[in-house]
Amino acid sequence: MKVSDMTGKKTRTIILTALLAALTTVATMVIRIPTPTLGYIHLGDGLVLICGILLGPGLGAVAAGIGSMLADLFAGAVAYMPGTLVIKALTAAAGGWLYHHMAGRGHMNTPVRVALCGIPAECVMVVGYFVYEVGMQAVAGSAVGAAAVAVLAGVPFNIVQGLAGVIVCAVLLPVLSHASAEMDARIKA
Repeated sequence: MKVSDMTGKKTRTIILTALLAALTTVATMVIRIPTPTLGYIHLGDGLVLICGILLGPGLGAVAAGIGSMLADLFAGAVAYMPGTLVIKALTAAAGGWLYHHMAGRGHMNTPVRVALCGIPAECVMVVGYFVYEVGMQAVAGSAVGAAAVAVLAGVPFNIVQGLAGVIVCAVLLPVLSHASAEMDARIKA
């Protein structure tokens, strides 16, 4: 591999990481369906999974965490920023790791593979936000048991958001994978 090939690959990786972080921010902010628990359901989780799959678990975690955290910043949800950074990074890392470890396990179509890696990854998101929100309420002075009961009301909405993310990922991944492969081919040419 020539030095120019390595430089081109590094540049492509930096650009793709930044682009996916930005797309994650936009997908989280553009379509927001409010929930009774004062949160909202969005399409950003689909991009979180795509980050982990296209970039791998490491860089995918960076792009997903930063992109999701920026959405919280722009939405004024500053208290959620640290939790979102970690939770979405772990979600992308889990989804990306599972997706890439399924690669050698026989022929599996993309939607099935996305579902098999996306559902456990989104469980990380659901559990992560439950723990984070209980912790926030406990720090604010609530009893942990009461906080857990109060936060439990938001879990079904996070599950719906996670399932929407898996569907968005299954639909967009083939398109973005094709575009990514074309970019690779152009860099090598």
